[in-house]
Amino acid sequence: MSTDPQFPTPNNLGTAVYSNNAEAIGNTPLVRINRLIKTGATVLAKVESRNPAFSVKCRIGAALIADAEKRGVLKEGMHIVEPTSGNTGIALAFVAAAKGYSITLTMPASMSLERRKVLKALGANLVLTEPAKGMKGAVDEAVRLATEQPEIYFLPQQFENPANPQIHVDTTGPEIWQATGGQVDILVAGVGTGGTITGISRYFEQVQNKPLYSVAVEPAESPIITQTKNGENITPAPHKIQGIGANFIPKNLDLDLVDEVIPVSSEEAIQWARNCATQEGILVGISSGAALAAAAKIAERPENAGKTIVVILPDSGERYLSSVLFEGLFDE
Repeated sequence: MSTDPQFPTPNNLGTAVYSNNAEAIGNTPLVRINRLIKTGATVLAKVESRNPAFSVKCRIGAALIADAEKRGVLKEGMHIVEPTSGNTGIALAFVAAAKGYSITLTMPASMSLERRKVLKALGANLVLTEPAKGMKGAVDEAVRLATEQPEIYFLPQQFENPANPQIHVDTTGPEIWQATGGQVDILVAGVGTGGTITGISRYFEQVQNKPLYSVAVEPAESPIITQTKNGENITPAPHKIQGIGANFIPKNLDLDLVDEVIPVSSEEAIQWARNCATQEGILVGISSGAALAAAAKIAERPENAGKTIVVILPDSGERYLSSVLFEGLFDE
């Protein structure tokens, strides 16, 4: 087994006073995975639940609204409307509350009760859509609402707005680079909007000119990215991995930057998320479990011994207490 790479010494003294909570995004820790994955590779987890509203989507929530204000398409008195699987909606809702905007969010009714309660607590108006229609149903409803009164409603369009991947070029990518001294070989990230994997990959390959092997993770039950890259007809299907696996290919997903796609089943994702809590002390959501399962498969390959793998853990397990992730746990 090769010697572990030597990364820069952590410096946790960089504190500041922010003008509002939307500015407090980022600077989340990279944590070494010690017990869950034991191979010749080094696996580092980017723990995005340390953001202000406890998910990676806080970054794009702040970015989409700030970009719209800068472009003059979101003004005082306007109403934000956006489809969400939960985390982006929560991110937009906390930023809207911090900046004084009203917001309506459309979301499949299959999303966890915790997510719905948090959205209501942040003052959002919530419109639930038919679960069988997936995210496309939520998108269609948001577009319908926005087109009825375009002079009042602002639709951020997280799946195609370039401000989404750009915030990862501006923040997430540089944070990983600085924490590791650029010593990253492989990125593993689940795909919801596609912004995270696209933005980080762009930063490494286009800003730093550093090769990065980027691995996209999707539900095995609905492997539409795999099907698209193979030139096959897509067959979206229901799954239990909230936050990834929309039933369409998002415009913000740059497939040219994706080197490999690993499908992970819902059951496997759930088990890895549970194991992450009990073996690493990191309470994560189901999509984090999927990313960890994929990272383990990559780390086990003999050719990856001695390499550094960064895996994105999008959110906290506390968003899923009423979901299948904790099913049976409270019966013991």
